[in-house]
Amino acid sequence: MVTSRILFYVSLAVCITFLISGYGYQWDIWSLGFAFTVLRYSAYAAIGITILNLIALWFLRKSETKAIVMIVIAFLVSALVSLTALYWQYQAGSVPPIHDITTDFENPPEFVAIVRMRENAPNPPEYEGGDVRISQEESYPEIQPLFLEEDIQDVIDRAVLIIYEKEWNLVAINRNEGRIEATEELPWFGFKDDIVLRFTDVDGRTRVDMRSKSRIGRSDIGVNAKRIDNFLKELSSTN
Repeated sequence: MVTSRILFYVSLAVCITFLISGYGYQWDIWSLGFAFTVLRYSAYAAIGITILNLIALWFLRKSETKAIVMIVIAFLVSALVSLTALYWQYQAGSVPPIHDITTDFENPPEFVAIVRMRENAPNPPEYEGGDVRISQEESYPEIQPLFLEEDIQDVIDRAVLIIYEKEWNLVAINRNEGRIEATEELPWFGFKDDIVLRFTDVDGRTRVDMRSKSRIGRSDIGVNAKRIDNFLKELSSTN
């Protein structure tokens, strides 16, 4: 019973530490470097305690019901943290270490209103190109401009509606220039990614270009590409 109780509380402590690593950064309690250190070591601890819980479950399988229940809960909690950490580790290794995705390499949509909001951001608002472009072309060939038969203003209206539904922060709308700028704040660590949509008339059709860029971090773990892909699919499906 003592063993199951210890493993139960240790598993909960590891889970809480894992979660608080991101929220501590988001709430300005500690730096990003410290947050990642806490995240990394709590993930290691979770994997280790999961193995111990599994072993304990085997040896204590004939113990009283309360002890078994505590071990099972401890195992599930630590396993959830372990699987989450392993998933993100796998995800990080499966995508290129880039954080700026665009549907137009030759003339990437530019941030205008958002530039002032990125003044202290480690990642500048300009598009780097070069290796970033090559990496995107190799890894995300599906990221392409969207062409719609509707009038530009109608498409802009629908894009704004989708932005509101996603609860992004709508920063600016310039209908004359055909541009929308918005920001999405990610949960847990509170990272902010900026989005710019550009709408142009091409032979009577509306071309929609989109760019999504993280303010911080070398790799976005595929978030920006997924965001663009999902948004343009939604915009197309509501046509």
